[in-house]
Amino acid sequence: MSKTAKPSRQKVYTLLVEIGRKTGDGLPKNATGAALVIYASGVDEAEAVRETVAILKQADTAPLDVTGYGTGEVREAEGQEIPDEERALMQRALDENAVIVAQVTPFED
Repeated sequence: MSKTAKPSRQKVYTLLVEIGRKTGDGLPKNATGAALVIYASGVDEAEAVRETVAILKQADTAPLDVTGYGTGEVREAEGQEIPDEERALMQRALDENAVIVAQVTPFED
């Protein structure tokens, strides 16, 4: 009797995370914090946010605020175009059940 694999309930969510300064965070010396564009997998957005915050804390960063922008499907329904490079990162997050930091923009005074 063969068992069929259950389809994954995981989806990939686009998150914008603001981080503050913390020793060892890897940001430039003159930065006051940064904004991170992240693709994170989860069964829902709340799980994706929890996993992202936990991983960022393990990476010696200080997450301050997370804004969710939904899945790729939600973003497309809102009229956003998603470039192929972004789609590839989203697929990687799904395939690896991972949190992918796609962009880091340091804040300066």
